[in-house]
Amino acid sequence: MEATLHALGGILLRAIPTLLLVILLHFYLKAMFFGPLKNVLKQRHEATKGAREAAEASAKRAADKTAEYEAALQRARAEMYKEQEEARRKWLADQARLIEEARVHSHETRHAAKGSIEAEAATAKRDLEGQSAEVAEQISRLVLEGRAG
Repeated sequence: MEATLHALGGILLRAIPTLLLVILLHFYLKAMFFGPLKNVLKQRHEATKGAREAAEASAKRAADKTAEYEAALQRARAEMYKEQEEARRKWLADQARLIEEARVHSHETRHAAKGSIEAEAATAKRDLEGQSAEVAEQISRLVLEGRAG
């Protein structure tokens, strides 16, 4: 057993330079390779994180602009519908006014025509009365002349 321990001590003694070389390699790689690699990965993460945040902010601004656009479009549509409704009401009012004017004009025309017809009828009646007296006189004369003759 002592020989085994002695052999093990010899192996360990020969492994010390290799162990020191591995430890030295570890610190060298850590300082020269893994440290800069860690810094590059950290910068890359920060850059992608910043780009992601910028993209999210841009998407939020775009969503806000879209909402503003939709609201403005809705207001414009409402204004347009309001103007159309106002124009329709004005058109209906104008139509009602024109119909009323036409009704009043036709009533006045009918009333004037009725008065004119009544006046013509009265004139015709007077003329007929005057003529009927003349015709009766002529008939009387003819009848009297016919008996006398």
